[in-house]
Amino acid sequence: MTTTSATAKVALVTNVTKYAGSPAAAALAADGWRVLAHDASFTDKAARDGWMADNAGMTALEAQAPDAVIAEAVERAGRIDGIVSNDAYPAVRRRIEETETDAFREMMEALAIYPFALASAAAARMKPQGSGSMVFVTSASPRRPYPGFAMYATARSASTGLAKALANELAPHGIRVNAVAPNFLYSETYYPRAKWIDDPAGAAKVREMVPIGRLGQPEEIGALIAFLLSDKAGFVVGETVGFTGGWP
Repeated sequence: MTTTSATAKVALVTNVTKYAGSPAAAALAADGWRVLAHDASFTDKAARDGWMADNAGMTALEAQAPDAVIAEAVERAGRIDGIVSNDAYPAVRRRIEETETDAFREMMEALAIYPFALASAAAARMKPQGSGSMVFVTSASPRRPYPGFAMYATARSASTGLAKALANELAPHGIRVNAVAPNFLYSETYYPRAKWIDDPAGAAKVREMVPIGRLGQPEEIGALIAFLLSDKAGFVVGETVGFTGGWP
């Protein structure tokens, strides 16, 4: 891992133990960023300490509410240069007539409202700097929603739309916003190893559905997120980059 300097750019990764969080944090640290991390488990000091012991040089934040997360990040590092809004919530499959509105509200809170509030708090810090970048990790599921996933596809569409809208609003202030839309990414959150890699039936299903014939690897999405957050992607604004191995 690259050792960060006192002048390193500062990145915040949310829900770091889920979905694309760990690979994003690792890739950013390797590129020299100072990485701060949020996770629901970090309200527990032992969880924070354990995670930091396993991820030398990174900092686990205790705060949970979006504005408090940004405030703690700035208090710890003095500034915030990059945001990885890595939003995860169970992809519940349920027919529309069996879906309670409160369940949909809860999913929207996690996948659309939380990132909206996080971006709002981050933008207030980035605008005076005249620079910054944000990457929303959403999903490719809205490209071809499967029956029973209306809640999930709708919530993910909202966060993808948010990224595009914020890109147009914040670009004049030197802040770039993009989204990454995965499907068939290996993670214990959505495509766990036991079902989709180790189980021959699951592995065969992946080969059938994904043109490239395999799940995406964590280090691959980590590299993509780090690129989009970096100055190398300085002219990439308002894009939703698919990470799907050719699906659908």
